[in-house]
Amino acid sequence: MTTTYDIGIVGLGAVGSAALYHASARDVRAVGFDLLDPPHTIGSSHGESRIIRRAYFEGAMYVPLLTRAYELWRDLDDKSGEALLHLNGCLTIGRSDGHLIVGAYESMKTFDIPCERLDPPDVHRRFPAFQIREDETALWEPEAGWLHPEACIRAHLKFAEQSGAEIRRNEPVRTWGASGGGLRIETGRGTYNIGRLILCAGGWIGPLLSEIHVPLHIERQVNAWFQPTADDDRFSPERCPVYVWEYAPDDVLYGFPDTGRGVKTGIHHSGDRVDHPDELDREVHDADVDALRRQSVRLLPQACGRVAESATCFYTNTPDEHYLIDWHPGLDRVVFASACSGHGFKASSAVGELLAKMAVGEEPVVDISPFRLKRFLTS
Repeated sequence: MTTTYDIGIVGLGAVGSAALYHASARDVRAVGFDLLDPPHTIGSSHGESRIIRRAYFEGAMYVPLLTRAYELWRDLDDKSGEALLHLNGCLTIGRSDGHLIVGAYESMKTFDIPCERLDPPDVHRRFPAFQIREDETALWEPEAGWLHPEACIRAHLKFAEQSGAEIRRNEPVRTWGASGGGLRIETGRGTYNIGRLILCAGGWIGPLLSEIHVPLHIERQVNAWFQPTADDDRFSPERCPVYVWEYAPDDVLYGFPDTGRGVKTGIHHSGDRVDHPDELDREVHDADVDALRRQSVRLLPQACGRVAESATCFYTNTPDEHYLIDWHPGLDRVVFASACSGHGFKASSAVGELLAKMAVGEEPVVDISPFRLKRFLTS
């Protein structure tokens, strides 16, 4: 027996759960498929915290998308009654001529984002956990903070189901293709006729877009939660913001306050790269923790006691490390987004809404031209 839906969504992580939520709010019959039971711990959206900020060093082109994401996260936070969004501020730290400070400052000035420049004594006086160098500066963004990724995904899926969407957990999509005037999806459990399709399977999207040959790669990422050695509250969310720190040219450490599990930290774009998530080393090794401790102790000298917890996840990267959002070049009934290159969760609410709008024929409200596939295609 073949079941028919107006919209099918493959992948129910950060973007897919949001897309299903926004599709279900329209007058369509929607279904979502996931390899496992989201939220789970083998993808890119676990670990209980993801930074959200708008003074975006990755490029001012993201700020309209992020502005919309803030609105949507606030709405979801209010609707769920849970603490999904925590705005305790962000410090962007580095040399004044470094990539982070220059990029964040450009976004701040272009979109008039409330921020403040702080010198090293100012930083230590206001945030005593931090010891930045004399040749560094900081950009303080008070409206930044962090999101709880697992809770956000659960909320999107919960409200999507309440609006009539169906969720096919533990049902990976094997193949899809055109069929008559629509599309057909085949899984291990059945065949589905789909009017329009949204592909957002993260690290598993490559085989689903094999005919496009986008050069994506998977990058291992390690996080550790350290117990502070200070016995005061300097690492509490009230006194310790989230941070991103360019400790050497293009080398970035990021982290979060102690919310009960320890001070979480990670090094951005530093992991081994493979072709498929199944090839990842998911064990955390002493060398991984040593690398995190070695950098963290320079910025947060009293944050690096014993390791309370550690975990791996992964990035799905494009060659230029910018998002990939577009219509399928051969099938206008198919839209896709993936390869957020390690900085996608914060915008995922808006990307999911964008995909839902594109799938039902509405015009994107945010300019997607910087994220389209054509930048990787050769004539």
